[in-house]
Amino acid sequence: MEIDNQTWVREFILLGLSSDWCTQVSLFSLFLVTYLMTVLGNCLIVLLIRLDSRLHTPMYFFLTNLSLVDVSYATSIVPQLLAHFLEEHKAIPLQSCAAQLFFSLALGGIKFVLLAVLAYDRYVAVCDPLRYSAIMHGALCARFAITSWVSDSINSLVQTAITFQLPMCTSKFIDHISCELLAVVRLACVDTSSNEAAIMVSSIVLLMTPFCLVLLSYIQIISTILKIQSREGRKKAFHTCTSHLTVVSLCYGTTIFTYIQPHSGPSVLQEKLISVFYAIVMPLLNPMIYSLRNKEMKGAWHKLLEKFSGITSKLAT
Repeated sequence: MEIDNQTWVREFILLGLSSDWCTQVSLFSLFLVTYLMTVLGNCLIVLLIRLDSRLHTPMYFFLTNLSLVDVSYATSIVPQLLAHFLEEHKAIPLQSCAAQLFFSLALGGIKFVLLAVLAYDRYVAVCDPLRYSAIMHGALCARFAITSWVSDSINSLVQTAITFQLPMCTSKFIDHISCELLAVVRLACVDTSSNEAAIMVSSIVLLMTPFCLVLLSYIQIISTILKIQSREGRKKAFHTCTSHLTVVSLCYGTTIFTYIQPHSGPSVLQEKLISVFYAIVMPLLNPMIYSLRNKEMKGAWHKLLEKFSGITSKLAT
């Protein structure tokens, strides 16, 4: 069959995690509960930050953005994954596949940039606390947020456009849980070296550059903390960074370990597992990390519960 007769693919088939029906039903139940908890947890964080004026600070402004990114990223992948667990024909239309690739790629990149911005915020808070309010003013925070959303959206749009211009004539079966960039590129029946080079460049710029900025920030933070004389002062300074450092370690550590390997790239199974981790596990862990390890968030949560209890008591009487 000629290539011209094979380039126009109307839909793709996602092979997913398993073809066993019992396994799919079990995964459906597990992922559904996890997704609902993810949406609830991140929406609660946004609500708490919105309602408590003590949390109207640059750090919590960026945490709001991070929670919105987590919910959006999970929503771009998990509902379709849940639907496919219960369907025999696991098809996704070409347009839906392109949209999913765009949103997941953009939101994933935005998250890495936001983590780098949060590292800078913690650097200023620890290393230059007296000038914190002057440096991390509202206009700068807004510029940081807008830059992260716009730059990664543009990169995702470019990557999606050049990927779906490729003639997809090798197969319409995507061995993945979603329309992931590398999984779609593998279906092309032409030389994809230019696409792979573009992916490599964007990965270096949008992953390694934020990672290096995070690393430099924490080198300065740790150096400053070690100079603090009192043990209690060092503990308090380090505590302001622990939640962010935990999330950074999970996000960057997993990605670098999986995709930056000296001899070979990630296997298909590794790509699936890392996608599950970022779409399902990380968005659920983030609100837990930031709420359970943060006194201000716990205080805001208790204040909201007390307010809700007071309203309930008044209605009851």
